[in-house]
Amino acid sequence: MERLIVKLGERSYPITIAAGLLNDPASFWPVNRGDNVMLVTNDCIAPLYLDCLSELLIQDGVKVDYVVLPDNEQNKSLTVLDQVFTALLTKPHGRDTTIIALGGGVIGDLAGFAAASYQRGVRFIQVPTTLLAQVDSSVGGKTAVNHPLGKNMIGAFYQPASVIIDLNCLNTLPRRELSSGLAEVIKYGIIFDAAFFDWLENNIDMILALEPQALAYCIRRCCELKADIVAADEREHGQRALLNLGHSYGHAIETHMGYGNWLHGEAVAAGMMMAVRAARRFGQFSDVAAERVSALLLRAGLPVSGPKEMAAEDYLPHMTRDKKVIAGHMRLVLPVMLGKAEVRAGITDDILIASINDC
Repeated sequence: MERLIVKLGERSYPITIAAGLLNDPASFWPVNRGDNVMLVTNDCIAPLYLDCLSELLIQDGVKVDYVVLPDNEQNKSLTVLDQVFTALLTKPHGRDTTIIALGGGVIGDLAGFAAASYQRGVRFIQVPTTLLAQVDSSVGGKTAVNHPLGKNMIGAFYQPASVIIDLNCLNTLPRRELSSGLAEVIKYGIIFDAAFFDWLENNIDMILALEPQALAYCIRRCCELKADIVAADEREHGQRALLNLGHSYGHAIETHMGYGNWLHGEAVAAGMMMAVRAARRFGQFSDVAAERVSALLLRAGLPVSGPKEMAAEDYLPHMTRDKKVIAGHMRLVLPVMLGKAEVRAGITDDILIASINDC
């Protein structure tokens, strides 16, 4: 068992990583445990884990209710969020309840936003079941829903009480979802840790094969990097923005193509290559490094260019609504070299279009 701490003073919380945690009720309780739980999951995960987890918590003396939401990114909406509020109010649940998010990034974001909003804030626990959620979205307190005009534009920063990562959940993960999660894994190597990028080049095949030791190290290292960044910059005023490498382009793809048609990691992978090409136009990030990134993404089963249905000009309206736009000026996260990135201001439409067309 691995245990890391996200250090945020009174709001610090553990990330626990091991195989079999869904069978251990002690894993689910922070210091101030409650006896009422609302489990939030989706119709893909519920048949796999809902009954066993509910029974486990009931045997531990917990009153358990649940709401099963439709799967898919297109359902990360205010309309579906209202189903969580309705379930909480119908039972009813008070301020002493704990919301448990059992699922991937969509469920984590929805349940976290519900926890941040319900009665002005209740405790919640992240139980991520996808690689993408385990290495990225479950850690750091970003919660949100999508809007037809932009991804994750409505939300709140709200930290969980704990994050419980059961490695066994990845055994039921579809291969496409596993590859999608690897986009966020590779991102950490590009922006923060060149040695980790080297390690990924040597071990990507073992991760795809779900080799336990490689998988455990991969997830732990990503969580270590994410925890350090969140502790230093919880609300993304500085260094945390680097975690958005490829996301400005990627969110444009997801929004334009319709949420769920391109998985988040697929869109981010294409977006990272566009950011690499933009960096090359500024004379940084070598051609050799660019080729290494492209090769690793392809080995992970990820795209290195955007949808053929999207012209470069189709990205611009979505990117101008991006959260990194300040006073009408576009900013992008660009790699400087493997292991280092920057937020660069003054990005013109010409640079954006060229970087998209280059891919």
